[in-house]
Amino acid sequence: MERSLETQVSQAVDAWLRWLPRWQPATHRGRVAPCRRCIGSPVLSAVGLGSDVPHGVQHGLSTRMKAIVDAAVAEYTSRNLPMLQAELDQQAARNRARSYRPAEGLEPEFEGLPLDPEPVAGAPFLFTISGLAQESDDAVPELPPLSSEAKAALRQEVGLADDYANMIGREVCAVLLHHRLRVQAAVAQHVEPQIEAMLAELTRSLDAPFEPGAERGGDS
Repeated sequence: MERSLETQVSQAVDAWLRWLPRWQPATHRGRVAPCRRCIGSPVLSAVGLGSDVPHGVQHGLSTRMKAIVDAAVAEYTSRNLPMLQAELDQQAARNRARSYRPAEGLEPEFEGLPLDPEPVAGAPFLFTISGLAQESDDAVPELPPLSSEAKAALRQEVGLADDYANMIGREVCAVLLHHRLRVQAAVAQHVEPQIEAMLAELTRSLDAPFEPGAERGGDS
């Protein structure tokens, strides 16, 4: 039996809430580039997860909602957009032919994130995961080119798919409004105390050199 959109969103939020207690602040240097999936996301706005919430907390929820939209668009495409579906099928077959696909099969908390750490000036990597993936992709033949007429028809179907995705996205946001309070309550319970503890530790470490009795450099 096909699940309603409300049920899918509710189950996705439930899954995110089960994961949230396992979240911990990152201890490594983060990437500078913002996440295109999360920055300015109407999904995150619907549940009140603003820029003051760590990206790691946001990403798992936005990815789960994206999966719901993607599934709805895939079904719509298979029923109504034959040319786009054929193009997607060919691309999927090409992807399966790649020997190395590191971005596939990841948990929602990691899906869509960069495969490699931020590069450091003067310390090049011997290899990168994204580089290995690109080598695997380069080894697979490209799809045959489309005619001008086919490209025009395909663009029209892509536009229809985008319109449908936007419609489903708005419906998802409307459903998420009903989950706003429990999402924010979970963040207050599991995330905010860790952030406060981290800030308190940072304050203590900054204040330590000035505390009474601390050693002063240069004293003899």
